[in-house]
Amino acid sequence: MKLVKATKSRLVFELGQREKRSLPHILKQYPCVPSAHHVLSKSGRVPDRAASQQLLDEALAEQREENRKQVRALLADPRRFEPTETGARLSLSPAEAEWLMQVLNDIRVGSWVILGSPDRKPVELSAANAPHFLAMEMAGYFQMQLLEALERET
Repeated sequence: MKLVKATKSRLVFELGQREKRSLPHILKQYPCVPSAHHVLSKSGRVPDRAASQQLLDEALAEQREENRKQVRALLADPRRFEPTETGARLSLSPAEAEWLMQVLNDIRVGSWVILGSPDRKPVELSAANAPHFLAMEMAGYFQMQLLEALERET
């Protein structure tokens, strides 16, 4: 994924064939962070902790559903992934790129949590953990490309 054009209103990326196939596959895994991972406070010093946690859970569920809808819309929009000889061109506004980074971060962190929050790569990949490891690494790769493009654009 390479930035090929950057203006104040548009970022255009060139995706190779593998990236063109991988990005939608990775995005379809959203959301990935387990709901139980988000706790209001670890200290327990929150008035009416149960009600406050419930409000947080409801707000996160609403945000996840909205993000899911936006992911589906992004993937369904044929203007987003314009075919090229070598793959596709992806066009995003800077705000959409920021949002996409947040979605990818959920996938990256969620995969890391599912893998047991390892400090290093799993010693032994298995059929069970390999998809999560791949999602974690690819989400991080796409995040870095978006971050570099946003830094260049500003």
